[in-house]
Amino acid sequence: MVAAAVVIAVVIALVVAANIRGRVPDVGPAPQHGNDQGGFTLVSTSDLAETEVGEIDVTSLSEEPASGADLPPGVEPAADGAPIPVVAYVDVNCVHCSNFENEYSDDLRRWLNAGDITLEYRNVAYLDRNSRDDYSSRGASALACVADTAPDSYFDFSTALFANFESGELDDGGLADMAAEVGAGDISTCLSEGTFRPWAKYTTEAAQAAGIEGTPTVYVDGEEVPDAVANFGKIVEEKLG
Repeated sequence: MVAAAVVIAVVIALVVAANIRGRVPDVGPAPQHGNDQGGFTLVSTSDLAETEVGEIDVTSLSEEPASGADLPPGVEPAADGAPIPVVAYVDVNCVHCSNFENEYSDDLRRWLNAGDITLEYRNVAYLDRNSRDDYSSRGASALACVADTAPDSYFDFSTALFANFESGELDDGGLADMAAEVGAGDISTCLSEGTFRPWAKYTTEAAQAAGIEGTPTVYVDGEEVPDAVANFGKIVEEKLG
């Protein structure tokens, strides 16, 4: 049964990637603060790590999923004396991701502002298949728009977006309104022009190439957290001592 479930998850990821691949350009701009895996790394709740990616090309990614035994690129233990790195693969249309965020948002805020952790979000679009209008991709694009022009609002926007899950999918106007409400300014043109749809596509296919089968998939200090919703907090606290 476990093997069958893994096969089904891989097939679904391949179908999602194929659907996205056919409708969105392969090449596009990288947002400010985006890294080569499609992630954004918070070093505090109001500061994203600087990066220099420039442009992304989906065709540069491997089409063969990595082994489940391999860590995704960029996932590694902390250097001596450095904050504990947390890497989270999430989808804005994922109920378990919403549960994770709602459970730990206060802890994440506290740990980030104390300098205990860094928090990298890799926003994938695995669940566009469940959406009437590609909400996973549009949500990931909205997060990229905010990271690009209002990085100090990224954490608050991400938190608000996942907290909204039970209220249903937002259209682009709703996403823009939410961004404005948390102080991110006007992202409506970024959304309407699809500026970072290729970026969302790239992040999704990079996750697939890294062997990520579902969301949330969370790593703490270079190790995957089993059942992240239940275990993430206590694992971080154990690491912090």
